[in-house]
Amino acid sequence: MRTVDFTPINRFAVGFDRMQRQLESMAHLDEATSAYPPYNIEVLAEDAYRITMAVAGFAMSDLDITVQDAQLTVAGRVERSEAPVEYLHRGIATRAFERRFELADHIKVTGAVMDNGLLHIDLKREVPEALKPRKIAIEASAPQRKAIEQKAA
Repeated sequence: MRTVDFTPINRFAVGFDRMQRQLESMAHLDEATSAYPPYNIEVLAEDAYRITMAVAGFAMSDLDITVQDAQLTVAGRVERSEAPVEYLHRGIATRAFERRFELADHIKVTGAVMDNGLLHIDLKREVPEALKPRKIAIEASAPQRKAIEQKAA
């Protein structure tokens, strides 16, 4: 069974539309298309990440990196040459691709570098100051003074 019905969630969950779309898109992933091009996701530091994609056969002008909302899209399309090429063996795939990555809140793309057929996309978590945990100082309470009852004379 590959179909999941998220309708019951809509009855009590408000504002989780993005999460529902992500779950639905994950349920419909085609495993054959998700294997190309191969990629790694590295943790460089506590708040720094790198996506490395193997894009042999693609020039920098053949690649397009776009961030919209919280989705990073990497697309590649090689312009075919006019002259037909005859191959004895063709092992380097240069077919068009589009790979999407859902970015968590506060993840920003800081740059991209092409090196030896590998595309490196650097990401950094930038949490706004207002959302960072903050320390609350504990103050000593003022000493309480006991009131002495005054009797009427």
